Amino acid sequence: MANRDFTTSILVDRSPKEAFDAINRPRDWWGKDIEGQTDSAGQEWTYRYKDMHFSKQQTAELVPDRKVVWHVVEARMNFLQDKTEWEGTKMIFDISGKGDKTEIRFTHAGLVPEVECFDICKSAWTGLIADSLRNLVETGEGLPDTVE
Repeated sequence: MANRDFTTSILVDRSPKEAFDAINRPRDWWGKDIEGQTDSAGQEWTYRYKDMHFSKQQTAELVPDRKVVWHVVEARMNFLQDKTEWEGTKMIFDISGKGDKTEIRFTHAGLVPEVECFDICKSAWTGLIADSLRNLVETGEGLPDTVE
């Protein structure tokens, strides 16, 4: 059976270390309203976007320059019927050298076509990874959502 989790990947003109370091700075590419330490295994931290989205992640795995895994331990997404749909899902960043470039392969394990958030979340993650994270890795400037 094929894996149906949402996955997207990008190639960047930087080293695996630079990609790893950027991923571990989600305030700089995902959202400014993040509280807690994001770059230490076992730590829990929260992401919030207005009154629409709150999630608490645990940094479950860090393999320097190779992999980052965040486990969603709590979620409240007010635009969904099942507001806790993300709970128990994982965000996985696999990092690998590809010639003189680095591939970042992002998978949101548990975000499958059958869940309500799939289309909205697929679109949001695609933009965040392809634009904001890529910009942060390559230029030092991401495009995170802001709290206003």
